Amino acid sequence: MSQSLEALTRHMAGMERIHSVVHTMKTLSVLNAAPYEQAARAIEDYHQTVLDGLHAFFVATGAPNLSPKPLGQRHIVVFGSDHGLCGTYNAGIATHIAEALAGVAPEVSQIDCVGAQMADALRDRGLGPSQVFLPAASVDGLARLANLLTQHIEVRQNASGSRGISVELVYASRAADGTQSPILVPLLPLSEALVSDLCARPWLSRARPAFAMSPDALFPALIRAHVFASLVRAAAEAMLAENAARLAVMQQAERSVEDRLDALKSEANTLRQDEITTELLDVIVGFEALGASDRRKRRKDAKASDANDLPSERKQP
Repeated sequence: MSQSLEALTRHMAGMERIHSVVHTMKTLSVLNAAPYEQAARAIEDYHQTVLDGLHAFFVATGAPNLSPKPLGQRHIVVFGSDHGLCGTYNAGIATHIAEALAGVAPEVSQIDCVGAQMADALRDRGLGPSQVFLPAASVDGLARLANLLTQHIEVRQNASGSRGISVELVYASRAADGTQSPILVPLLPLSEALVSDLCARPWLSRARPAFAMSPDALFPALIRAHVFASLVRAAAEAMLAENAARLAVMQQAERSVEDRLDALKSEANTLRQDEITTELLDVIVGFEALGASDRRKRRKDAKASDANDLPSERKQP
């Protein structure tokens, strides 16, 4: 009984250490999400400035030609996790991409991936990425990652020649109700909806916009800024979703550990109570045995005393 109680005590100590680690991971997920939330809001302001620049460019030069053009290869940039402990976060995004590419020839699409865990999830579904990038380790790393991806996209565009490429971003986005789901966002070429919205927006100034750069140099610069801002926003949203997924997993793990600890404590209390009861029973049984022995000895002594007194009584007249 004591050995079982000792083993149970060791098990409880291990579960308490696990509970401490899970609680720490949950706290870190909450703390890590706040800077990425601020970065997502900040890049939204920057992106809006870039869109205002595109609006001014279209007002000055006229609406671009929106007629469909034949494009070359389809490039998909997937934002995932480089670490585990986030449940089905990577698997859900990989499944979404596999469904989007169902029936499409493999040579038509090329996938670039952010995160080693995401790369493994894609390989499990037969969608091996052509290149894997390290995700941002902090908020400062968002710009680094976006710059690398922007340069990578520019190299792919230059290699495609006159046909150009289409670029799409896939990442987990948050909904208003707090849930998250993977989305596919077209990045290049500019969507017709975005261009139409910018061209339809009224110009509120009396003077028409003017710029010092040549249109041939200004437009690519604005497009590059648009791509950079979109990549930073996607990376920030992906980190937010990853931390939210890890927080949900840690909360579930914490509840499971707490339930297991409660069960272990109840079992330990039962074992201790049984041990105490057994010791009390041993004491009572020993006390009763001593009492019975004393009573037998007293009865034996009484009988012996009666036997010795009986002849002396018979001698009396």
